[in-house]
Amino acid sequence: MTVSRVINQQARVADDTRERVLVAMRELDFRPNLMAQGLASGRSRTIGVLTEDTTLWGPSAALHGIELAAGARGYAVTITHLTESGPDAVVRGANLMRSRSSEGMVLVQPRMTANGEALPAGLPPMVAIHAGMQGDYPLVGVNQGLGARMATDHLLALGHRTVHHLAGPENWYESVEREAGWRKALSDAGAEVPDPIRGDWSATSGYEAGAQLLDRRDVTAIFCANDEMALGLLHAAHERGIQCPERLSLVGFDDAPMSAFFTPSLTTIRQDFNEIGRLSVQLLIDMIESGNTNPAHIALEPTLVVRQSTAPPA
Repeated sequence: MTVSRVINQQARVADDTRERVLVAMRELDFRPNLMAQGLASGRSRTIGVLTEDTTLWGPSAALHGIELAAGARGYAVTITHLTESGPDAVVRGANLMRSRSSEGMVLVQPRMTANGEALPAGLPPMVAIHAGMQGDYPLVGVNQGLGARMATDHLLALGHRTVHHLAGPENWYESVEREAGWRKALSDAGAEVPDPIRGDWSATSGYEAGAQLLDRRDVTAIFCANDEMALGLLHAAHERGIQCPERLSLVGFDDAPMSAFFTPSLTTIRQDFNEIGRLSVQLLIDMIESGNTNPAHIALEPTLVVRQSTAPPA
């Protein structure tokens, strides 16, 4: 019983006794059996992450932030990948997590569902990150529209007549919000709103967009919906002998780790994924431990990171 009290950090143990137990645990290399603790307490101290795609920088960075925050609160994390979009897929994933004894889940499902489908009631405690689906659950994310306006305003303030946009997929929440923010910034400034070019978040699609944008002399500034597409576009510009930022200014979105090492280094919009993970886990664990729901919607402000890829037009 004394060892159990020490392991569970209960107060009813004298300091010298607690230290003797901890020394003995280290000498014996003793590890508490988490499964046995869960059976005794009825708690697994495990949360699940239900995610659609961890190959992209944004979802993978958010997952890293979630794991750090959960570990700091003494919770383990299990991951389940969605193979399709929509409420039915989320329900199946939630049921699978329940079978694995997850006490709640973080949903990372950025694709928007058709006709604004909403999640059904009765799911385990859940917090969503960048979710494109409607539902009565807390949501943590970054103000995507504000980030797009910051990027566009930065380029307009440098003196560019307008800003072209390499957008992401039209069924992604972030893509839709970033495009809307770009349009609003141009409209508020009285600038022309050119037709956007659409990519799929990959550097390849950014490179291919170069064929539609870079042969036009009137294109002096481009806002890319993420850093990977900006990389592909920058490579296409280099092949055409178009110097950046002397002839073309470029802004990305995300501030992925490699962005500072582009040539030139990329001006971009930074999202704090560690803070997103911390807040989502904090909301979820507070709901689990209190038994209360929390409909909070938290939108963090992004940051404009100015580097060498933007300058006044020639």
